[in-house]
Amino acid sequence: MRNEPAAGTRTGPEPEPEAEAGLRRRKKELTRTRLREGAAELFAARGFAGTTVADIAACANVSERTFFRYFDSKEALLLPDMNLLFEYVEAALATRPHEEDPLGAICNALLTAAQPFAASTLTALTHPIEGAEPLIAARLVEAFAAFEDRLTLLVEQRLPRDAPDADLRAAVIAGAAMSSVRAVLRTQRRRRQAGTVTDAAPAHLLVRSFDILHEIGTTAS
Repeated sequence: MRNEPAAGTRTGPEPEPEAEAGLRRRKKELTRTRLREGAAELFAARGFAGTTVADIAACANVSERTFFRYFDSKEALLLPDMNLLFEYVEAALATRPHEEDPLGAICNALLTAAQPFAASTLTALTHPIEGAEPLIAARLVEAFAAFEDRLTLLVEQRLPRDAPDADLRAAVIAGAAMSSVRAVLRTQRRRRQAGTVTDAAPAHLLVRSFDILHEIGTTAS
């Protein structure tokens, strides 16, 4: 006859203490960051084709086996963690004053969201990478389309309830904002590819692009 555990008896492995779980989580985040930053630096220096998974793993001081625990391929490292970046944008947008115009709020949220990311993890967005441009373009189109839908909902929540065609207005504002971001990235990449000397950082160009949007709106009206 099988003995049943006494009432109140804990079975199975003991739960991991909260402090240990937090430390493990931070270590994983640090490893993921090191892999992303190392990949960005290697892609910029050697090109995409000239960089191997082994190179990236060695740069982060981990094994190839560890690399594949975090990413399924080196293609996954062409861009920063777009989902995380967009989560930062959403969080930053939520802190903007509700009376701020939607375009201005989005611009400021984008600027705030980019700050936590190390500059090297954004390399692929503003620097051409030899052998990877078609892959980067395809991934950006997919990522930006998904976020435009999310941004549309956030903008609509900021509009007055009685605003006419609020859903359409929100879609137009979100589309214009994301188009501005794409325009900044394309301009920055083309300037670098052409060897054009410029001191304009992406943040400065982003602000300028939103100023241009306002200028177009003023001229149109």
